[in-house]
Amino acid sequence: MSLEIIPVWKQITPELEAELVQFWIKNKAIGDAKQAAERAQQVACLVRSEQGEIVGVSTAQGRIVPRLRQPMYYYRNFIAEDFRGKQLAPPFLEQTKKVLQDYNLALDKPRCLGMIIELENKSLAAHRNEAQWKEGFTFIGYSPKGLHLRVWYFEGVRLFAPAAIKKGARARRPVAAAN
Repeated sequence: MSLEIIPVWKQITPELEAELVQFWIKNKAIGDAKQAAERAQQVACLVRSEQGEIVGVSTAQGRIVPRLRQPMYYYRNFIAEDFRGKQLAPPFLEQTKKVLQDYNLALDKPRCLGMIIELENKSLAAHRNEAQWKEGFTFIGYSPKGLHLRVWYFEGVRLFAPAAIKKGARARRPVAAAN
């Protein structure tokens, strides 16, 4: 089986948006077309099957992470059920890291320090429990949902002034300029 990982960050056409919305709805990942269309604008990479069908997507959204008081790209990925367990996640994550880092470092002023993952897959969290992953992601604690949080920083970035946060804030507030 041949799968192709394709960078599409900041290149979402109306046609691709419609295809992504259909992908999420068909796979019961996002049930609302409006919400899926909004998420489509956050797609960094997608995976296509030999037949050209989208079978996976990675998304990134700039957010202020209260624990860090810094902007990070909040990373998500979704792989269609028939394509899970095929060791797609590691190269998918690596390609997304490259795409986001290249984009961010090409800007006059970087928008985010790196990426953050809230690891929702409990099986993966139990299996991949090293403090530092070989992919460079470092464990920094637990989210308010009790999930592992891991960060990876872009090469050479410097800290921003600490963002003001409300007491008890969670990493849910989008960074308007960081997307």
